[in-house]
Amino acid sequence: MTSNRPSSLTSSRGMPSRGRSGMVSGYVFRVIREQLGHTQESFAEAFHVSTDTVAGWESGRRPLTSLAVGQMLAHRHRLLRMGASPPLLLAWDKALEADVLLASVLHDDAPANGSPLGTWVLQRDLVEVLVWPLNGVTPEPLRALRAPSRPRRGPAPSGPELTVGDRRRFFRRMRQTAEEARGGEFLLHRQALYLAGYDDAADTSDWLAQQQKAERPDDWLTRWLGARSAAAVAARQGDRDRMGYFIASSLADNEPGEVANLNYWAYWIGESSHLQLSDHFIGDPIAPAWPGHRLFRHLVVGLAPEQGFFDLNVHTLWALLAARPHLLHTTAGAGRALRETLPVLLDDTRPSTRARRELEGIRYAIRLAEA
Repeated sequence: MTSNRPSSLTSSRGMPSRGRSGMVSGYVFRVIREQLGHTQESFAEAFHVSTDTVAGWESGRRPLTSLAVGQMLAHRHRLLRMGASPPLLLAWDKALEADVLLASVLHDDAPANGSPLGTWVLQRDLVEVLVWPLNGVTPEPLRALRAPSRPRRGPAPSGPELTVGDRRRFFRRMRQTAEEARGGEFLLHRQALYLAGYDDAADTSDWLAQQQKAERPDDWLTRWLGARSAAAVAARQGDRDRMGYFIASSLADNEPGEVANLNYWAYWIGESSHLQLSDHFIGDPIAPAWPGHRLFRHLVVGLAPEQGFFDLNVHTLWALLAARPHLLHTTAGAGRALRETLPVLLDDTRPSTRARRELEGIRYAIRLAEA
């Protein structure tokens, strides 16, 4: 979401300031403070620092990413002892990482090649935090927070914000990075394309289509990942036909494609406990085992016909239950939710013919499991 509000994240000369280096982690730090019922003054006392230091951490004026590792660990341990929510602390860890990635993109002298965005395969929990100041969508761990126990002084933003100029700079750098990495660093190219797809500029769809036409991959996994990324970006922008074509041409009746889809999903939502440095594991039929319970729950929650990823969620759930039917017995809560939502979905007129057929297949699998 583009914002025209003034921001302290840009210097008087229009050049980016250091504030961009810590605004996401600073905002999450403030959320943690508020959830603990502290003012900046009482937090400063607990941390043995000045109130100005706490205010600087929260605004990004004094980036938390600039602190020494030992000092950050000491602060984290102190927050745990104070009763901070573990999911919030995990979100804070991702926010610190997101701040480093944002700074690497927005820094004027940062080279496109060698970007840390091509170092490892990104996962959902980090990407949600990374794009938070770009699209205004609150990451999942922060969505269900109770109202602060203490009133804030004056109006406050609902999330970390990039200036209009920094937002444009981010997407310009993502396009530049994707173009320069094409034919060389495939992971960097693919992930830069994916992040560029969050841009709501009028020419984004056309630019992404041109990028896909320019690619000449020589192996099926590269082609598959390119097609999936293009379909995901299109679905996010409301084009569901592209996703339907991807499912029909690259997943259905295509065993390598189905294996790759499940492996990708499992890694994306965190079923795997270790990071991957390249995409090769996605196409491996004997990739490290993952249980499937977390993916099952995630897909059931995502069964919303109004969402662009609905058809992919349905197909992936159908394929997951075909590969791991025991999940219907071992994931009780999600299983009950699925049983309750299936009749509603099948009465809805929005699911496509394929999605409806797969929903019927899921209902049949449930009947077999209950027999």
